[in-house]
Amino acid sequence: MSARHEPVLVAEVLRVLRNGPGLYLDATLGDGGHAEALLDAEPGARLLGTDRDPEAIARAGERLQRFGGRVTLAQATFRELGAVHARLGTTPFTGALFDLGLSSRQIDAPERGMSFMREGPLDLRMDVGAGRPASERLATVSEAELAEALREHGDLPQGRRLARAILLAAGRGELPTTRSLAELTDRVLGGRPHPRRTARVFQALRIWINDEAAELEAVLAWLPGAMRPGGVVVTLAYHSGEDRRIKQALRGRPEPATRRKVRLLQARPAEGPWQELNRKVVTPSLEERAANPRARSARLRAFRRNSA
Repeated sequence: MSARHEPVLVAEVLRVLRNGPGLYLDATLGDGGHAEALLDAEPGARLLGTDRDPEAIARAGERLQRFGGRVTLAQATFRELGAVHARLGTTPFTGALFDLGLSSRQIDAPERGMSFMREGPLDLRMDVGAGRPASERLATVSEAELAEALREHGDLPQGRRLARAILLAAGRGELPTTRSLAELTDRVLGGRPHPRRTARVFQALRIWINDEAAELEAVLAWLPGAMRPGGVVVTLAYHSGEDRRIKQALRGRPEPATRRKVRLLQARPAEGPWQELNRKVVTPSLEERAANPRARSARLRAFRRNSA
């Protein structure tokens, strides 16, 4: 059995997310570590905790049981959050947390097929009860779509060459396991085995299999109407594509700056639904990275809902 997932940047998250009494959303509940810390720190907080992984909901439910009626849990994708929120009466959120990526439990479970470090079926689904595993999906996808996924979600410039090789192998039934994909990646991309490069391949395929980019864009578009004025959103991203989507959606697209516009911007509050609370991204300390190496790529951003 894998160890409990260690939440990342807990003190930094609470510093901005804790926003007085009210309803909070943890849309990526995992083991419930951030949620537990928030409920302990803010006695007036109530929580809607969601996750698309039913196993995560079950574990977090046990961990958060001591908070009783302050906690409501639901299995949901980001696209389903609006319907879940509506069932609660659509009370605007005081704070919301999105800790993207994987939990240690998902990575460490061989049967989930999330990591090349352990031999298991090539699955990669966040919810094993929905959709088809990667080993089946790869037999039907086009080369162009797969190459784009590898480039966009894995920062792999050799995406086209690798996509072609993956499709040929999948069509012959030669990619049933995580190790078979890792070995193919090393052969095609050449050089010495490169664990971080292989990890990017698995990351890209996982994001593609679970449609995570579209899910994230959908929930970021929904958020302004779900937050109360002054409500705070905290995001933890683990790769450049996620971080870029968050910045574009919540910062908005800046207009070309002239000297007059710069003076105006300095004299009035930012337009749009969000005020960014940390223009410089927050990352884990050296001590946290040493204690939890999986935290090393985390990037925290925070935004406050404007009144207008």
